[in-house]
Amino acid sequence: MNTSRTVRAALLVAICMATLLVVAFNIANLVEAYGNGPPYYSRTVNMDKWQSPLPVLAAIDMAALLILAFAVRCWRRADKRQ
Repeated sequence: MNTSRTVRAALLVAICMATLLVVAFNIANLVEAYGNGPPYYSRTVNMDKWQSPLPVLAAIDMAALLILAFAVRCWRRADKRQ
């Protein structure tokens, strides 16, 4: 296995792992924010202090999308050189 092929394989694995990490981060934050059951007393006590996580998650997703697009571009460029 030559160096170029190893670098491309490592970059592809990094792209997949980063995508899974961002998806897991989004799921964990959405489940924490919205819960998985009906509201009850302890969930509704501080509803005036609750904030939607969607703007922060959208910013993180956009940053991750830009980084992943750059990584895919590098991977495709390395693939074309081969």
